[in-house]
Amino acid sequence: MIHSTAVVSSKSHIANNVFVGPHCVIDDNVVIDQGCKLISHVHITGRTKIGKNNKFFPFSSIGSIPQDLKYSGEQSELIIGNNNTFRESVTVNPGTKGGGMLTKISNNCLFMVGSHIAHDCEIHSNVVMANNATLAGHVKIYNNAIIGGLSAVHQFVSIGQYSMIGGMSGVESNIIPYGLYKDIRKGKLRGLNIIGLKRKGVEKKVILDIQSSFQKIFIKKNTIQKNIENLTVSEKSITEISEIIDFINIHIERGIYVI
Repeated sequence: MIHSTAVVSSKSHIANNVFVGPHCVIDDNVVIDQGCKLISHVHITGRTKIGKNNKFFPFSSIGSIPQDLKYSGEQSELIIGNNNTFRESVTVNPGTKGGGMLTKISNNCLFMVGSHIAHDCEIHSNVVMANNATLAGHVKIYNNAIIGGLSAVHQFVSIGQYSMIGGMSGVESNIIPYGLYKDIRKGKLRGLNIIGLKRKGVEKKVILDIQSSFQKIFIKKNTIQKNIENLTVSEKSITEISEIIDFINIHIERGIYVI
């Protein structure tokens, strides 16, 4: 299942049912598990380990050295899980010694044309990055987040689960779970990602309760921490509100966007 024009290193480890199309290049140390498909003109290099049933479209570049002037040849890694799709011209870099030596992508993600995942990023499952969306180094994207086309995420930023980043946005601070953001460096949330909550299966009444608690957290009379303290036990017990509070407590020092 390896095309005659493909160049595959004898030091790579490729499962027997991997499809390697025309003009692909697979270098030393690459590991590719069952059911993956490299359509054509795909380059996979570095210490890259790829799970099952991933699909790579033409001109994707996976595992090439980080675009970081501090990188000095350290043997960092890129680990990719299962069932991900990398569309045309997607680029993914491994880690650096300044960030834990690892870039990691989980499962069931879609990376559309020209999207970029820089060194030391951590991408959880079911993430979508639309065309030409780009991540700087050390970014974390949690489950089911969507990054709109032509958006750019600043280094060390975290994007919470089920959040939505609108197209052409510049993201410089953390985005809470279920947050909706669309701005070019203006620095404010648009509100909650109601569509994401519905897709998750949250009932309408619960969504209304989440909206009410969300407004209380970000009311400007007090600090966010004080507003959280003022929530009732019942409000704090809502799963999604609890997740938002946990995220804020972890990421408040880096800064988060507010409404």
